[in-house]
Amino acid sequence: MGDLLIRDARIVDGTGAPWFTGSVVVDDGTIVSVRQEANPGTDAEKTIDADGRIVCPGFIDTHSHSDMRLFEDPTLEPKIRQGITTEILGQDGFSMAPMYRDGGAQEWSAQLSALAGQADIDWTWGSIGDYLDAVEDNGIAPNVALFVGHGTIRYNLLGMSDREPTNDELAEMRSLVTGALEEGALGLSTGLIYTPCTYATREEVTELATALEPYNRPFVAHIRSEGRWIWDALDEFVDVGSEKDIPLHLSHFKVAGRGQQGNASQAVNLIETARDRGVDVTVEQYPYAAASTMLSATLPPWVHSEGPERTLEHLGDEETRARIRRDVEEWRIDGWENIGALTGWDDVVISDVQTDANANLEGRSIASVAEERGVNPVSAVCDLLCEEELAVSAVYHMMDEADVREILTYERTCIGTDGLFGGNPHPRVYGSYPRILGTYVRDENLMILEEAIRKMTALPARAMGLLKKGLVRPGMDADLVVFDRVRVGSDATYENPRRYSDGIDHVVVNGESIISEGEVTGELPGRTIRNCT
Repeated sequence: MGDLLIRDARIVDGTGAPWFTGSVVVDDGTIVSVRQEANPGTDAEKTIDADGRIVCPGFIDTHSHSDMRLFEDPTLEPKIRQGITTEILGQDGFSMAPMYRDGGAQEWSAQLSALAGQADIDWTWGSIGDYLDAVEDNGIAPNVALFVGHGTIRYNLLGMSDREPTNDELAEMRSLVTGALEEGALGLSTGLIYTPCTYATREEVTELATALEPYNRPFVAHIRSEGRWIWDALDEFVDVGSEKDIPLHLSHFKVAGRGQQGNASQAVNLIETARDRGVDVTVEQYPYAAASTMLSATLPPWVHSEGPERTLEHLGDEETRARIRRDVEEWRIDGWENIGALTGWDDVVISDVQTDANANLEGRSIASVAEERGVNPVSAVCDLLCEEELAVSAVYHMMDEADVREILTYERTCIGTDGLFGGNPHPRVYGSYPRILGTYVRDENLMILEEAIRKMTALPARAMGLLKKGLVRPGMDADLVVFDRVRVGSDATYENPRRYSDGIDHVVVNGESIISEGEVTGELPGRTIRNCT
């Protein structure tokens, strides 16, 4: 007798193989039986009659920014309603641990408030292990794993300063990476458009990545540019994997800005050429033609080099503002991902602020705010960041739908949300996985169902090194989704993003239901995944 029986299902097992009619038996959080029988005659404490609906592995969000949000909302309802059963944190070089710098927690939290969210809790942790313990103590509905962030490692030793580490400092940074891996981090992430990661030389990045070699853990990167400088940035990334023989994973694979739109094939060919050279590289994508990140990312890197308090002082100084404006409008800094100018201010839309005074600006473009206030767009950005103490996020409409579709069908592409919570967030927070299953699979036949599910399950499990996730097979963790392929979809839009997905009827994590008959159960069976040696 098992804990759970799912009967009369069309099982899509995650491998990409065709679905088959069958049943799944779960006991003690593990799949113990998968049979090609709709009614196996097995007793269980709970039975889900799938009635011909799809049963597949739980979806693995390879790019989550729930690092602090999960403390205030451990159910992560917008995510689990999509069928997400595992969240991968510590992205773009920003992890919440390790944190050993005196006063660092407060400053780091302020620096990342628009990306990782804020929570009214005490930072009781220092190490990666302490952070994972805090997550477990708080409780969590989906499973959680994380990467150690390059920016976090750098911040512990150098703060936000724009300088190269000494040899001793670099050795200590590498030691911190090794310590994080020993405590369960999946690998190392960086975000080379974000400070302080952007201050790092290629040699620094490569040296820290060397710490991954004995563990065969992945190096995940938001590369230095996805627009004007993308080809140099991709070459730098691939060379790290080539030189150090480590797995690579490319965050939110895209070609951005009008100058690069239409070049998806060239980018895909570059990745395939790298694999032909023996570099183990996978990529990831969210299924939308707009990005989303901190509004402060539109500022030149030097503005951030002395920490958030000094950044706010810079933004309040007219002479410094003039320098910022020239850097942005004239593209005066070679290699800097100037995402405001790259996107165009009409297409940079405010998605979240922290004060009620500016809540009416959510959903409006920087260009329209600038016109209303009678200032230029760069001044509008500076004003808003000052008013909100940097806690502003935005949506950037910078890609072409045809490129999104081409990358989505690329066989190495995993799916992630890269979702930032907040007032008027990007619709990917609520709709990424059902959008693929409904719009791109059922409605438009862009790919077959089995291939789409492989990109959400087995492929990301392999890329992230999650050995017991991503497949419906005996011995695997019982993370499962039951959905109706006729109803599944998302109505979340840029104008109305906070709409829950349709058609996801049951979500099971470690053998326990967190969604049952389309409703949140309130159970918190998620675990922290510690990829220890």
